[in-house]
Amino acid sequence: MTEIRVLMVDDEKRMVELVKLYLEKEGYVVDEAYDGQQALDMINKTKYNLIILDLMLPVVDGWTVCKEIRKKYDIPVIMLTARGEEFDKVLGFELGADDYVVKPFSPRELTARVKALLRRLGPREEQEETLEFPDLIIEPESRMVKVNGKDVDLTPKEFDLLYYLARNRDKVFTREKLLEEVWGYDFFGSLRTVDTHVKQLREKLGRSKAASYINTVWGVGYKFEVVK
Repeated sequence: MTEIRVLMVDDEKRMVELVKLYLEKEGYVVDEAYDGQQALDMINKTKYNLIILDLMLPVVDGWTVCKEIRKKYDIPVIMLTARGEEFDKVLGFELGADDYVVKPFSPRELTARVKALLRRLGPREEQEETLEFPDLIIEPESRMVKVNGKDVDLTPKEFDLLYYLARNRDKVFTREKLLEEVWGYDFFGSLRTVDTHVKQLREKLGRSKAASYINTVWGVGYKFEVVK
């Protein structure tokens, strides 16, 4: 069986040890970091399958750590915070987090989130096809997006959302359905998360035909439509 290595980053040592115990029971190898700089050093030296990241960290805060991770790596990140404000959640997803858990939480819930996220992002049995449209190419194997021949840098979640919509072109999806399909599990955050990611996608696709492919269906949700 392939080893799955998780990095838990939090300055609350007792909580880290408790979560580590639950994750190790599921067969995961768990490393610990207690400040942001220690986490970055470990991430640069070790290949992790998933990172659990607290926002309120000493030395380097969790926002900065997440931003630095996304500059170099495509590692799933679950953010932890004692604050549950919607602004924090939206900002966390904008920085590239894949999930968001508010303290206090049960170790069992966090373990379930870890398992669901790893299952969703794990290897797929069926080969995914490259999608080509005027001005836009989406390559799932390399997770590359090209607009007018130029690479576009997307976060993992932005790519997943774009590919899902494009693969199901002309179908209308509610925000709830997109959260379910793209996030891959019951999501406890705001539906605005989808709107935030769509806005970012449109901005990154720029003033090309590709930006117009993601259409808002008022009162319902979104669809990917190529208008000739």
